[in-house]
Amino acid sequence: MTSVPVNAYDGFAEAYTAENETSLNNAYYERPATLALAGDVAGRRILDAGCGSGPLFAALRDQGAVVSGIDASAGMLEHAKRRLGADADLRVADLADPLPFPDDTFDDVIASLVLHYLQDWGPTLAEMRRVLKTGGRLIASVNHPTADYCIERMAGRRPDYFEIYNATFEFELRGQTARMSFWNRPLHAMTDAFTAAGFRISAIGEPQPVPAARELFPEDFPLLATAPSFLFFVLEAA
Repeated sequence: MTSVPVNAYDGFAEAYTAENETSLNNAYYERPATLALAGDVAGRRILDAGCGSGPLFAALRDQGAVVSGIDASAGMLEHAKRRLGADADLRVADLADPLPFPDDTFDDVIASLVLHYLQDWGPTLAEMRRVLKTGGRLIASVNHPTADYCIERMAGRRPDYFEIYNATFEFELRGQTARMSFWNRPLHAMTDAFTAAGFRISAIGEPQPVPAARELFPEDFPLLATAPSFLFFVLEAA
């Protein structure tokens, strides 16, 4: 019998799920941008890699996609099951390990704000390429490298932008203290990793929040509208 992996998100899965539903960064910025890049997904087989509590999974399924979801957090997947139903294909899996799917399974893999948790992208991207059909797409969003660098500078640190370095943050999340660790890397390290894994870069995007966010978040909207927090890629499996 294998043990269920322990993940940082397990400790605040409920608070994060609630925050993700309505937050500026997720509901009005990252998720709409990812769905726009995905376009018409009706009939496509999609892997939601790092699906969390399933809001993106649900949106893709509503648009006619056949979706599978994986996440390292069993706690987050419990919330996904409540949202998506018992018949949803949801599996506890760590992206640092081999993916639990055969070769050439998916038309698309969507990695929404998940790659920056990994120190080494190589094995994960190779697995994503393996489970994608030739010509399939990897759609990925990550922390923007310049945003990460500016945050570190504001905290009184001066990291080397050209290094791959770890940064840990603590923040308040609906009354709970959340502690997250990210691996920051320069843009060229990202693009080099994608091409080394057998992907062709189709698009690099720096979208803005959706217009409705201007009235809902009048204090925070101007910052995201003028300085991106996330960077988006559309990659083709060569």
